[in-house]
Amino acid sequence: MATQELPHGDSAGTLLGHPKGLFVLFFAEMWERFSYYGMRALLIFYLTKHWLFSDSDAGVIYGAYTALVYITPVIGGYLADKYLGQRKAVLFGAVLLTLGHFFMAFEGEPAAGNEGNPIIYVFWLALALIIVGSGFLKANISVIVGQLYPRTDVRRDGAYTIFYMGINLGAAIGSLLCGYIGETYGWAYGFGLAGIGMLLGLIVFVWGKPLLLGRGEPPAILAKGREFGVYGVGVLLVAFCWVAIQFQDAVGVFLGTFGAALVCYVLAIATFQLPYGSYDRAPKPALMSYIGLSALLVISMFFVSNGDAFWRLPAVIGLGGVISVMVLQMIAKTDHDRDRIVAAMFLIIVSIIFWALFEQAGSSLNLFTDRHVDRGGVPASTFQSINAIYIILLAPVFATVWTVLGRKGMEPSTPMKFGLGVVQVGLGFLVLVWGANSVGIDVPTPVIFIFLIYLLHTTGELCLSPVGLSAMNRLAPPQIASLIMGTWFFASATGNFAAGLIAAATGAEGVGEEAGKQVVLDVYSDVGMFAVAIGVGVMVLSPFVKKLMHLNTLSDDTVDDDLLGQDEVGEPQAAGMRPATRPAE
Repeated sequence: MATQELPHGDSAGTLLGHPKGLFVLFFAEMWERFSYYGMRALLIFYLTKHWLFSDSDAGVIYGAYTALVYITPVIGGYLADKYLGQRKAVLFGAVLLTLGHFFMAFEGEPAAGNEGNPIIYVFWLALALIIVGSGFLKANISVIVGQLYPRTDVRRDGAYTIFYMGINLGAAIGSLLCGYIGETYGWAYGFGLAGIGMLLGLIVFVWGKPLLLGRGEPPAILAKGREFGVYGVGVLLVAFCWVAIQFQDAVGVFLGTFGAALVCYVLAIATFQLPYGSYDRAPKPALMSYIGLSALLVISMFFVSNGDAFWRLPAVIGLGGVISVMVLQMIAKTDHDRDRIVAAMFLIIVSIIFWALFEQAGSSLNLFTDRHVDRGGVPASTFQSINAIYIILLAPVFATVWTVLGRKGMEPSTPMKFGLGVVQVGLGFLVLVWGANSVGIDVPTPVIFIFLIYLLHTTGELCLSPVGLSAMNRLAPPQIASLIMGTWFFASATGNFAAGLIAAATGAEGVGEEAGKQVVLDVYSDVGMFAVAIGVGVMVLSPFVKKLMHLNTLSDDTVDDDLLGQDEVGEPQAAGMRPATRPAE
């Protein structure tokens, strides 16, 4: 049935001036994030200390897992919009997540990889259930928040602030408690606590259904056969992820090949279809050249992703050719929509670099904290809570600063904020390297430098993550808005997988503790300097990219083109989410 907009006074009453359903969603999402981040804090240690994977293999597994977490919500969001409705999709996702977290508590005997312990397949199943469960839940729960309020309701910004506070509370508490218990008393207890947290979230969501006032229901009457068919698709997706997480190289090949094809397709629409009205009207020599060069790039990326060095040059030729054709078309014909899409693709590529470095937190940085930092006996996994705590403290500060600067006409542009974000994530690594070297390679690194790297990474995140979705929404023409948003989230998945490859490069087993520490610091020094250089480059290019955005000609031809809640967001958004929007003034 179709949903109705909620009047200012709802039949279930209000709490703190908001519909009570908001607090149902708050606690459900808080417990979901409690379980997810609690498990995430322990995962890299579980892989290296229990399953005895090498640092390199564990990093790639971790990267593939987090990449899949960002891909599946595209499907979860689509199935909810088309068939299930958001409420049933969230419920299904919560059930899968609860099962996945509890399966994580089955550990068996320590064993290297797949050798001698069939419970490893239960572990892969647990990860697959969590991946798909996140896809259904994370893609849709924020949508219900927006559905609780009319578009003109002034309470909507405050509602998203409250909701995102739940995200960060859950992330902080989950990392602290599950990490401490898991490392102190045993993996099963830490993962089991995460499972209990998810079960509590499921119970709260089921109990609070009446307070949601019919929001998030299916778009039409859903036949039982079709409903169970959708659940069957979810189960098949679990089976697919169960296989994919075991063959991480295949995930990398998919991301590299499909990512190249997706970028070429989006740029083809921007370069030829939109400016000329259709492909038939576009100049044939340029179009055919673009198609041929795109094919060369996609085919080359398939082999490059498989590790074939011979195809790197053809990939560079294909990429350079695609860019050249696009630039020539930009010179030949003026089109603001095309320029905005090019600006959006630029920001998307920058975001891949940011997330590839930022997501070291759960893998290589977690291991570095465990092995080479003077923690005073505090379990390393608990430091995963620092980012969420910083977000809670700093998000309101950043929101206020941007508002004040905006009123004075001094607020940095979106590309400038992206550049600042990448510079800060790079500086975080350089500060840690300097701190470790200042006391000597054979001396544990003072813990203050872990707090500093997380501080710089969090301030970088607040410069980039909250404006990302808003920028995609603002820049994308209506006819391809979903495609651009999907590309943004696919880039997040690619960044997470790249993070796994960087973490794998820090692996240095068998060379001694001091040499292993030096390997990690060398990698961090390289990626830190690379990030600072890229960030500075983005800042230098930001006036040109801002010009491509053509902000002066943007018009409010709809009432819902400005995303709400972005100033308060405390983590990179999951794909498939449809955040609520602010009406034009």
